[in-house]
This record gives sequence, structure tokens and C-alpha cells, in this order.
Amino acid sequence: MSVDLAGFLGVVLVAYVVPGPDFLVVVRSAAEHPSKGRAAALGAQAGLCVHMLAAAVGLSVVATRSPMVYDAIKLAGAAYLLYLGVRAVLAARRAARERKADGGEADQSDHWSHDPAGTPTEETGRTSSRWRSGFTQGLLTNVLNPKAALFFLSILPQFVNGGGSMTRQIFFLGILDIVIGIVYWFALVVVAAWLRSLLARPKIRHRWELTTGWLFIVIGISVAAVA
Repeated sequence: MSVDLAGFLGVVLVAYVVPGPDFLVVVRSAAEHPSKGRAAALGAQAGLCVHMLAAAVGLSVVATRSPMVYDAIKLAGAAYLLYLGVRAVLAARRAARERKADGGEADQSDHWSHDPAGTPTEETGRTSSRWRSGFTQGLLTNVLNPKAALFFLSILPQFVNGGGSMTRQIFFLGILDIVIGIVYWFALVVVAAWLRSLLARPKIRHRWELTTGWLFIVIGISVAAVA
């Protein structure tokens, strides 16, 4: 098997470094809790697995050649991003009202604070809930992003050797992409996790929620606008 690894790695690294919906979901999740960030990262990469398999069986070809199917995927992805953004903005405003009612910044008991000590059962339940939430957000954000499907459909074939099996080479490059992504996202989780201490301060947490929430909304609107 002969593929252009140098060129492929360059394209993949640029694609991961440029912030997009996956980047925002992983960073937000990691700021809430490192385990949720890792779950979101694995969810996003699981979404890439879906696109890779779809490309292998030709579903991505059908989606990209049918304007109605492609637009439906884009609109579904835009709706989900808008949902995440609106939920974040509403949560920020609700927390601000609760702080004001409690008389200031003393309250740090919400979901951005460090988890309080609890029974093993309670901690297991919180961990399970974080993983489900993070993984689901990462998975849906990626699966509903048609650009990921187009990457496997149009970018990967540019780096394969026409003399070999294209399917096997696409699988090889796709798996390499997914592994690189896991390493990159997990490193990003470590970097983003330090935000937790800053977000224990209500004013900073409020600005963070509003900023990331509106970013989701803006990305969602931009996706819908070109659908």
C-alpha cells in the first residue's frame, strides 16, 4: 500500500487545528469536567467512523450527489448546533438570576464547580451521566456535519495510490485520521481542563457560557444560511 502520508498528515493537522463545531464541543465539555471532554472527543471520532463506513459503502456519494439529502443533513446539523447554543445561553442567564437572588458570587454549587464528595454510587452516577452527555454531543455534532463526510469522500482519495485498493487505502487513512484526532483531542482536554478553576468564579463562568453559547448559535446560523 502506497499513500502520500506526508501530504495527508499536513491536511489532517490543519483540519484539526482550525476551530470548528467539534473543537467547541470538546473544549466546552473539558472545561466542565475532563472526563466529559474525553467522552466528547471519543464521540466526535466515533462520528468520523460513521462517515468513513458510509463513504466505503457509497452512502456519502448518495448524500453529496442529492441536494435534498445533503441540505437535510446540513439543516439537521445546524439545528443541533443552535440547540446547544440556546441551551448554553439560557443556562448562563438562569445561573445569573439565581446568583443575584442569592446575593452575589458566593454560590459555586452548580455543574461547573468541582464535584462535591459523595457516596460511590452517586459519583458513579455523575461519571456515567457526564460520559453519556459528552459522547452524545460529540457524536451528533460530527455525524450531522456534512463537511466530515465530504472529507472522506473528496479529500482522502487525493492521497491514495491508484494502483492499489482504494477502499483499503481509504480505511487506512481514515483510521489514521481518527487515531490522530484522539491524541489531539485528549491533549486539548488537558489544556482546556485548567479552565475549571477559572470557571469556579461566577462572573467568568457567565461570560464563558454566553460566549460559547453564541458561538454555537453563529456557527449554526452560518451552516443553515448556506444550506
